[in-house]
Amino acid sequence: MEPIIHIEEVHKHFGAVHALRGVSLDVEKGEVILIIGPSGSGKSTLLRCINRLEEFDAGRIVVDGIPLDTAENINAVRTEVGMVFQQFNLFPHLTVLDNITLAQKLIRKRSKAESERIARQLLEKVGIPEKESYFPGQLSGGQQQRVAIARALAMNPKIMLFDEPTSALDPEMIQEVLDVMLNLAKEGMTMVVVSHEIGFAKAAADRVILMDGGQIIEMAPPEELFDHPKEERTRLFLSKVL
Repeated sequence: MEPIIHIEEVHKHFGAVHALRGVSLDVEKGEVILIIGPSGSGKSTLLRCINRLEEFDAGRIVVDGIPLDTAENINAVRTEVGMVFQQFNLFPHLTVLDNITLAQKLIRKRSKAESERIARQLLEKVGIPEKESYFPGQLSGGQQQRVAIARALAMNPKIMLFDEPTSALDPEMIQEVLDVMLNLAKEGMTMVVVSHEIGFAKAAADRVILMDGGQIIEMAPPEELFDHPKEERTRLFLSKVL
């Protein structure tokens, strides 16, 4: 089987900064990949290249058989890839229910009734069905992030990308978001996650990748990478986060 995400020799520059230096990676369908690394290592840039939120300068990315090389293809890929950011990016003037139904109606062309039915199912799934008529400002950070996950799932994505989804949360709210992500992993969702949540990595990740200086330094199953890292750079990084 073809990998659901194929990344080949991808380079990205921000002016003089060489943010990605020939990164190659294949992600299989149903696989959970966790990317760790110091600030500025290229983790979020790589994630944003997968749905072309960030243009890359050289190399090739193919998502679910679709190369990211034309505007039409990029739009097709974006409808199949859900993304959850560090900041929740909810519309503050819309209720929780309206935040989750808006894109369904505009992009998936679903009726109001169908969009609301799906939204309510997903609010049940993320554990906050009673919040549908609330506005984002009335919710905790953890609840807002769960709404953001529900909104992404409402589009029936084949792949979910998470860019440091818990880093803006208070410590007691982190677990409620990780529990939702853990359930998604158990259901077989293909996920690429930028995070330093080592507990989540051990519970859900198939592979952990350490990035530094725009390159993949080491890649292995979590128990192997955390307990027996091969590279000195990995050992140094883990000594600071474990």
